[in-house]
Amino acid sequence: MAEDAALISCMIDLRNMGSHNVDTGFKSGYLPELEKMLFEKLSNSGIKARPHIKSRLKTLKREWAIVYDMMLNTSGFRWDSTRKMVTAKTMFGRLMLR
Repeated sequence: MAEDAALISCMIDLRNMGSHNVDTGFKSGYLPELEKMLFEKLSNSGIKARPHIKSRLKTLKREWAIVYDMMLNTSGFRWDSTRKMVTAKTMFGRLMLR
């Protein structure tokens, strides 16, 4: 999804700038800055900090937590950096990924 890629790219840029960083992530007030950055990348999208960005970040966090937990606690799964996806060694694992 192009919007997700742009959102993550903007979050990385924001983190690298260092102006909104704290030990656990971002300081309060980072959402309006993300909104501005996304507007520069996706000017016609109409994405707003609230509810769009906040909601999407919540969803991405939940989805990535599932992938992270699966990779950490389940044998047979690994990250394929070439294909940018989780892969499984066994048929059971491949069925779980569907």
